[in-house]
Amino acid sequence: MADLSAFDITKRWPAKNPDILQLYSFPTPNGVKVSIMLEEIGLPYEAHTIKIGEDETWTPEFLSLNPNGKIPAILDPNGPDGKPFGLFESGAILQYLAEKSGKLLPADPARRMETIQWVYFQMAGLGPIFGQLGFFHKFAGKEIEDKRPLTRYVNESKRLLGVLETRLDGRDWIMGDEYTIADIAILGWVRNLIGFYEAGDLVAYDTLKNVPAWLEHGLARPAVQRGLDIPARP
Repeated sequence: MADLSAFDITKRWPAKNPDILQLYSFPTPNGVKVSIMLEEIGLPYEAHTIKIGEDETWTPEFLSLNPNGKIPAILDPNGPDGKPFGLFESGAILQYLAEKSGKLLPADPARRMETIQWVYFQMAGLGPIFGQLGFFHKFAGKEIEDKRPLTRYVNESKRLLGVLETRLDGRDWIMGDEYTIADIAILGWVRNLIGFYEAGDLVAYDTLKNVPAWLEHGLARPAVQRGLDIPARP
């Protein structure tokens, strides 16, 4: 049996089965990337709900694994060289799990890097911009009288959706006929933008053709449907 006692996070969220991968997360657009990925590749794992609304990511135990205080994070008892390994940042976790399983990341070097570039597109652009739009449209930011920040993020969200719309022209998935971690990285954020953030009208989502078709295609996958609700909300 794997010994995870060296990781302080297991003191607050103990592993019932320390021999399988431990996921510390919450079903946000970033969190569900990893649960969807794990469901897609079929790797056994144990999910721990981190109550972000109660600031559990800022506890000493969680910060011991992710000093940035954000979900998701993982602890793999069978990491590189067979040693326990902790990792944070959802994009890095997607790549790690793809390489560990040999799934959802093309083996061809050029296509592999092309896939990873679209993960970075989400991590560096689409995710942060959509998140800011949500803040200024739905949350505390909506009380700010100056609407220039909201306008900025609406316009940039439209631009990024346009990039995605162009990329998906004539393609079922980001990488053509191959479903990859690029799709997993992006789909939760687009779903959140038009769903939870209620920003579909703001970004003229109904004028798009390729993105809605791609999103519907992705959300129909059984592993995606399961992963969207993992970990369970309290």
